[in-house]
Amino acid sequence: MRIALIGCGRIGRVHAESVALHPKAELVRVCDAVEMAAREVAERFGATPGSDVDAVLADPSVDAVVIASPTPTHVDLLARAVEAGKAVMCEKPIDLDLARVDECRARIGDGTSRVMVGFNRRFDPSFRAVRERVAAGEVGRLEQLIIVSRDPAPSPADYLASSGGLFRDMTIHDFDMARFFLGEVVEVSAMGSNLVADYIAELGDIDGAVVTLRGADGTLAHITNSRRCTFGYDQRLEAFGSLGMLAVDNLRPDGVRSYGAQGTEAASAYLDFFLDRYTPAYRAELDHFIEAITNGVAPEPGFDDGRAALALADAAEESLRGGHVVKTGGQR
Repeated sequence: MRIALIGCGRIGRVHAESVALHPKAELVRVCDAVEMAAREVAERFGATPGSDVDAVLADPSVDAVVIASPTPTHVDLLARAVEAGKAVMCEKPIDLDLARVDECRARIGDGTSRVMVGFNRRFDPSFRAVRERVAAGEVGRLEQLIIVSRDPAPSPADYLASSGGLFRDMTIHDFDMARFFLGEVVEVSAMGSNLVADYIAELGDIDGAVVTLRGADGTLAHITNSRRCTFGYDQRLEAFGSLGMLAVDNLRPDGVRSYGAQGTEAASAYLDFFLDRYTPAYRAELDHFIEAITNGVAPEPGFDDGRAALALADAAEESLRGGHVVKTGGQR
């Protein structure tokens, strides 16, 4: 599959490397409004650089487009790429405004079947193994899901100012993970705090949250978030059911433990942030996208999954500001 990359920032470079390493893919074009960024990525991976999106979409040799540009550009680029006959893998979120997402869906119609949204945590080997074992009935009826996601340190103010807030920027991954296990969600209750950095509160955002979700079948999910975690990137999951529990702990670069006079069970620090922790997930995500498009199957998570996660983020925001449970009625 001949792939073009739009957006050559930090996440774009992760995707570029995934494409370059895949035996069934070739990175043929890279595009960024900052031409130097496009040239740097192109030189590293042997692609053609440029800043003209129209030229990328008009290139008949391009089979698919990975959109890793800033969020406000996603809707337009996604729709134009689909209209140009390209398959699309778009970073989350599709947009920060649900109305714009719905307008995009109406515009591309059945083209959504060739769109994948970048909720890469579905492809984390450990999380996916738990999901498959839950689906196979290993824990019996799933009753409770616990998701913990804490960043090592808060992002800078200029990023957070345009991020859409913690729920749309950070928790949205956890909303998708909750739907991956629970299916449709019918109730959302959220509480937030400002205990980490004053500038986050000044931006009108929160830096910590606890969210409770209820699935259509009554299963509960509990999400804990923080913008700061002094001991590293905290990414854990528990699936508790009538017959037992499956759990995923944080990952480390090795499994060595040290024992001495000063302490026991000392271990290496957790893998640092998402670039290290989720590299295998990004690779598996791309593999699924290529296989699905090649075989004429709609990739997952798809466009409607992206919309549903954003709808839950909006519901959490409403719950936080209003101090009440929000009934969502499920997401289409």
